[in-house]
Amino acid sequence: MKHPARLAWQALLLLALLVLGGLLVTTTAGHLQERGIRSGFDFLLEPAGFALGESLLPFDSGDSTLRAFAAGLLNTLRVALPGALLAVVVGVVVGFGRLGDNPLVRALAGVFVNGVRNVPLLLHLLAWYFILTDLLPAADAALRLAPGVFLSKSGLALPWWGEAGWELPEPAGFGIDGGARLTPEYLALLIGLSTYSAAYIAETLRGAVQALPPGQRLSALALGMTPRQAFVLVLLPQAWRAALPPVTSQLLNLFKNASLAVAIGYPDLVSVAGTSLNQTGRAIECLLIVIGVYLLLSLLAAALSHRLERRSLRGMAP
Repeated sequence: MKHPARLAWQALLLLALLVLGGLLVTTTAGHLQERGIRSGFDFLLEPAGFALGESLLPFDSGDSTLRAFAAGLLNTLRVALPGALLAVVVGVVVGFGRLGDNPLVRALAGVFVNGVRNVPLLLHLLAWYFILTDLLPAADAALRLAPGVFLSKSGLALPWWGEAGWELPEPAGFGIDGGARLTPEYLALLIGLSTYSAAYIAETLRGAVQALPPGQRLSALALGMTPRQAFVLVLLPQAWRAALPPVTSQLLNLFKNASLAVAIGYPDLVSVAGTSLNQTGRAIECLLIVIGVYLLLSLLAAALSHRLERRSLRGMAP
């Protein structure tokens, strides 16, 4: 139980911070009013006046700016959540390759990790965007990767469930009709974020596995397990407990790095905030919204990480 005096000092400190924050907000609002600059969040209920290139949430220029921010947030989650899952899967596979017995596999995994980690993420995104938009064929000559799956400069066309059942994309005229389509902007962001994070996750897992006693792997092999089985069934579960905090931190970085989407024209939360700022001039308000959303996402991710850590520690208890 905390000492009453310590609690009193903490309460006074919190009160002082609230007072300073209130004074800052009041002073800033007064200066803006003196200069004839509108302030406040009322613009969120006004028509946005701009459209989005793609959105899970139906949206047009006549909808409110608040709906535009919601669409931007959904677009961010749309790329960050599958990107995080893909990063973990690729990171585990590459980490296994770095520890494998095959020299060629180890070398290829090492080239991937070192090549990806030593190039800035922004260059990764721009490179993937260039590959998808300049080096691929046009939609009327799309690459057929599988039945109903086409890849071209227009993006990736996939089968999708429609009103009348499964819709298979098919070439039609100068493009592809039917199914769902992932744009080049979305694909470049998804591939860039997931591969960049996967390289760091692979190194984290490699270090965690190598920190385990070598007898763990030798014992598993002596029992007749293959190297893959020893890694998946014996080494990975133990190493994952130690690697969980840094892996969670890397996945959180993936969410924050999604803000680089503006560089390749993907309409994420930051892109919507920038367009809204230009439309309304509410720079402080738009900035506060973006900061608040990313702060909330970070806190939720941290809470989930702590919960998983506690569960893993309980699993280790005798």
